[in-house]
Amino acid sequence: MLSGLFTFLLFLAVGGGLGAWYAERAFYAPGPLATEKVVNIPRGSGVRDMGDILEREGVISTALLFLAGQRLARPAASFKAGEFVFKPGQSLASVIDTLASGKMVVHQVTIPEGLTSQQVVKRLMDNELLTGTPAVPAEGTLLPETFQITRGQSREEVLKKMADEQRKLLATLWAKRAPDIPVKSPQELVILASIVEKETGLAAERPKVAAVFINRLNKKMRLQSDPTIIYGIVGGRGALGRPISRTDITTATAYNTYAIDGLPPGPISNPGRDALAAVANPPKTKDLFFVADGTGGHAFAETLADHNKNVARWRAIEQGGAPAAAAPAPAAAPNAGN
Repeated sequence: MLSGLFTFLLFLAVGGGLGAWYAERAFYAPGPLATEKVVNIPRGSGVRDMGDILEREGVISTALLFLAGQRLARPAASFKAGEFVFKPGQSLASVIDTLASGKMVVHQVTIPEGLTSQQVVKRLMDNELLTGTPAVPAEGTLLPETFQITRGQSREEVLKKMADEQRKLLATLWAKRAPDIPVKSPQELVILASIVEKETGLAAERPKVAAVFINRLNKKMRLQSDPTIIYGIVGGRGALGRPISRTDITTATAYNTYAIDGLPPGPISNPGRDALAAVANPPKTKDLFFVADGTGGHAFAETLADHNKNVARWRAIEQGGAPAAAAPAPAAAPNAGN
């Protein structure tokens, strides 16, 4: 009996050793994947689900060995959902380490300057990588930029990132603002920057446009900005869909700066870094007017007489047709004679 027991224990030890040797060899051996592959692990997937997905995608040979390897060799590993890149021949040990690392595939989403908050949310809703249905943030509280996202990330997270970045930038710009600008708070800075953003699509013009509005505010002149008319009519929905009419100009709304003094009650878009910086530290000019010049930019003037000449030149371009290569001109600006 003792001899039989000894023999059994010997075989058990040898078998266990061979099993452990085989398991370790299989754990570190090259995997079956022939080419690099991106695999999506959905949220809510358990370890067994992950093993089944990886086996089905050809990343590992068997889900059973994946499950055993995780429990025996990496019991403390915390797996994350998302998209992961797996290399050709990646071992089971390396696959488990990849899932535990949290280094997911990163995508980008770009939010252009000048969109309203409603338009920002719509753009995020159109992105199929993101999840959730967020509330529309307050106008002017988001910083438009290119952000890194991962599949399955919530749209609320992206909006929070945009809001956090805007708060940090605004605090920095407000602390370093020119002391003589006629804006009394960071919120007023955002309001004016949102108008600047909508008035020109040219980065080089934003400081000059900001200077015009600053000069007009200092002289107690109305801003007379066409984009404020549009926002007063359609709110955050976006474009008017037709040319601005004489009635639109003369009809008072809370935002129509042809009809109200000073700034409107809130932003009309989400301005970008350049527009915010331009308002915080505008160049010193005497310009009080600007109007489209037919090239995609604007002609600036210090006096009404010079401005009227620029307006006449623009009207002639409108009537005769702009050159074929010219970009569409932005809406006419203060005192453009609309």
